Amino acid sequence: MKRILAPILLMTLLFPALAFGETMKDLVEREGIHYKKFTEVPFTGKVTGKTQGSFKNGKKDGPWVQYHDNGQLMDKGTFKNGRWYGPWVSYWKNGQLLLKSIYENGFSNGPYVSYHATGQLNSKGTYKNGKQDGPWVYYKKDGTVDKISTGTYKDGVKVK
Repeated sequence: MKRILAPILLMTLLFPALAFGETMKDLVEREGIHYKKFTEVPFTGKVTGKTQGSFKNGKKDGPWVQYHDNGQLMDKGTFKNGRWYGPWVSYWKNGQLLLKSIYENGFSNGPYVSYHATGQLNSKGTYKNGKQDGPWVYYKKDGTVDKISTGTYKDGVKVK
């Protein structure tokens, strides 16, 4: 039994990626494509650790989660061909909700809500092709409306 365990322990210590999988630290990004270090082949596979998800031909693809250094969930969502896609949720380091958004082709598209680290509402509105579009309401940390930023937006610019 000792003869079997010693080589397994040695392989785990010398090559932790074989035992635990790849991490983002094992990859490099060149022109938007991720590669395993010291290779020219786009990475396909899964990463583990603080950032967890899958790559297909060097691009993020499928469900992803990312954690803060303290172990709290940071982000949760999906990538499609390297771009944010579908609902995304982000959290502050203290575990409070930071934002909820929906993405299409890497751009926020649809309802958007963000919160201060205290849990108080920060902003709410709608994005269209990655730009604010329509009525937006912003709130100060004390819960009162921020009248300077609140208004109607078109193509990301406040028009009223």
